[in-house]
Amino acid sequence: MGYVAIKGGGRAIAGAAAATEFLRTEEGLSDTPAEPLGIHAILHQLRYLVDRVVSEGGVYHPQFAALAIKQSLGDTLEAAFALRAWRSTRPRLSTTPPLDTSRMRLIRRISSAFKDIPGGQMLGPTPDYALRLLRMELMDESPAAFRAFARRWLESCPETQLPDSFPKVLDALRAEGLLPPVTSRTQAAFDITREPLVFPVPRSAQLATMARAETGSLLAIAYSNMRGYGDVHPTIAELRVGYLPVMLPHPITNELTEVGEVLITECEVVAMYEASDTGGKPMFTMGYGACFGHNEVKAISMAILDRALQKGMKDGPGNPSEDPEFVLLHVDGVDSMGFASHYKMPHYVTFQSDLDRLRTTQQKQGERA
Repeated sequence: MGYVAIKGGGRAIAGAAAATEFLRTEEGLSDTPAEPLGIHAILHQLRYLVDRVVSEGGVYHPQFAALAIKQSLGDTLEAAFALRAWRSTRPRLSTTPPLDTSRMRLIRRISSAFKDIPGGQMLGPTPDYALRLLRMELMDESPAAFRAFARRWLESCPETQLPDSFPKVLDALRAEGLLPPVTSRTQAAFDITREPLVFPVPRSAQLATMARAETGSLLAIAYSNMRGYGDVHPTIAELRVGYLPVMLPHPITNELTEVGEVLITECEVVAMYEASDTGGKPMFTMGYGACFGHNEVKAISMAILDRALQKGMKDGPGNPSEDPEFVLLHVDGVDSMGFASHYKMPHYVTFQSDLDRLRTTQQKQGERA
């Protein structure tokens, strides 16, 4: 595709950036000027937005995700783009081994497959059971009331001792022989940041791509599967939200040492049972989803698509949601935003060519008439 260089546009570009900054700061000109939006306030009061940008940016840095949200005026795609650009400047110092999610410090844990699960259901922080009504009192929320609720909530919480970890629901199904046993993998995980996706790709590449994907894109394709363009009707065996310990080998002893923890959402779904390839007894199939931050819709959509892609790779894709090439090349928000935005760039040469061809075609058609 041909492009043409723009001359003399430096002042215009600087002016466009300044106009955007004015939109961010113009509230300071009002009679009741507002304070600049603080990073701490974004981290806590827009936490779901921060978690989404952390996940789509592909690097766990909530503070910089909040900064990206502030400078992009809340545009999640632009914020994820900025966070990825910063990530590309960072050296890769080490690689973690596979982390054990059964060691998560949970803040939420539910199952829609069973009423009673080992360790019990833990609803945790969620708006799922509240009415979707506008809370008008938040229009003019006073700082005193803002601080008072947290204090009252802490004082009213009962003293309970939660275990350090909870057993996995799928372990009970495996013990009963309803799910295939866990097998060890010797193949290294696919690195989507350094290797291009050349199809077919291993499942690790599919999971890594979807973990970094845009939430809405994943949801849309998973929804197409749920609505009838696929035959996967999953049941959530377990949905977990919590802090996962990150383990790295000690530089001297090489012993695995906890260096911190990251907030993640994990979802495991069970779907239709099918016969074993080796002639064994039929078992449930499963899908897996996990992403940075508290983002349950993304983890559920990822688990559904993981199961759909496994089916497509085994039997051949019967619909777009089972086609790895279709799914994986269309769920990255930064990629798709970049391609859509590039149409705003000058296309003078290509469009002039289109005009010339159309005029010539019309002229020849007129001569024949």
